[in-house]
Amino acid sequence: MKRVKRLRSLTAKYMAIILTALFFINFLIIGTSLLVFNVYDHKDPETLQIEKAWHEDARSLKNPGSEDINRMFEEWQNRYPKARLFWVDGKGRLAAGRNLAADIPKHWNAAYTANFIKARYDNDPFTVIAFPQNDASYGFVVFEIERKLLQPAFTEVNTDFMYFIVPAGIVLFVTVSYLFFLGIRKRLLYLQHAMEIRNVDGLPVSITVRKQDEIGQLEMAFNQMVNELRESRKREEAEEQLRKELIANLSHDLRTPLTKIRAHAYTLGKEALTPLARQAVDTIEQSVAKMDRLIENLMAYTLLNAKKLKYEPAPTDVVRLARSFIANWYTVFEKEGFSIDVQLDDLEQKHWNVDPLWMERIFDNLFQNVIRHAKDGKYIGLKTERTDSYDALVVLDRGKGFRHKSSEKGAGVGLAIVDLMVKKMGLDWKIESSETGTVVKIIHYR
Repeated sequence: MKRVKRLRSLTAKYMAIILTALFFINFLIIGTSLLVFNVYDHKDPETLQIEKAWHEDARSLKNPGSEDINRMFEEWQNRYPKARLFWVDGKGRLAAGRNLAADIPKHWNAAYTANFIKARYDNDPFTVIAFPQNDASYGFVVFEIERKLLQPAFTEVNTDFMYFIVPAGIVLFVTVSYLFFLGIRKRLLYLQHAMEIRNVDGLPVSITVRKQDEIGQLEMAFNQMVNELRESRKREEAEEQLRKELIANLSHDLRTPLTKIRAHAYTLGKEALTPLARQAVDTIEQSVAKMDRLIENLMAYTLLNAKKLKYEPAPTDVVRLARSFIANWYTVFEKEGFSIDVQLDDLEQKHWNVDPLWMERIFDNLFQNVIRHAKDGKYIGLKTERTDSYDALVVLDRGKGFRHKSSEKGAGVGLAIVDLMVKKMGLDWKIESSETGTVVKIIHYR
């Protein structure tokens, strides 16, 4: 299995590209060299055939004179129009010729003849020297032709390839390498894009593994991570649901003994008690009421998160509803010595699509927070606010603000309930707190 993975790896693939390129370039160099040197192979079949035929024709001359030699030259010129043909007789005179060059002398001596033969031997132009009837007394006849005129057409083309065949191989190697790394880049960008995509549950989406190389292994690891996250999310949701149900059940179970404690405290309160005992009973009743309120908030918060709290929205006159809320709390604030300021004017939209019971819970929690944390300010205000974009119900106090450490400070469940209920009903809310008081706005955008 490991061997298969190595063969499929990116390293193995790129090494295969390099080795193939080296082999291909070497093949081109060697092949081109063989073709080029074959052009200058002075013993190719055609030159051997010319050399043999020239000697045979010279040897077969019956009367090596100008007439027979000119007839021989005419036949050869028909076959090789661009060939140079000439005869130097036994006295060293240039006796006949065809296509003669300017450098051919009229008279030849032994030294010049020797230098001519040496210069032409195995060189360009291709030169054949023969003696008529194999007799040097008749002089010698010469056949000359440029070697390129004897090359096959394909050999000439391959000679031209010599100058760009190797660069072409290098360009091909660079192009293949670029495409190879371009493919890697595209796959990495695809993986990056997949990591940024989120499903409806907020988790990444699994991707398709296309190849079994290093990037493919990275994609498989990513898919494994996604699956583990999904399983972890399921476990968390199950544990959260179990916790919420446990809290709801405990809240319900705790209310039974609290009810009994409250009943016994009420019974004790009717008896003739000493001042100290009366104070203890009052403390018990206050603690029970506080605990009952906390349990109720905790249960409501749990049910809200579990989406099990009954929600029945309906068009509601919120100004009238707010008046009823402050009326229910009027005696409580009055008992605590609060100054109550109510300015509930009509709103642009009197009816909000809300659940009246949920609105009551919201204002109960806000009013309770004022009594617990802003008692020193001795002020509670409830008013309406109208702007160009929204209507609002506003609760004000003159306490020391959220930064002040209150002895009644809890876990913030009451405000958490306010936040969940407000958002569930499609409303918004804002809190502005300072050392001179706190302002809470329940906002309905038009």
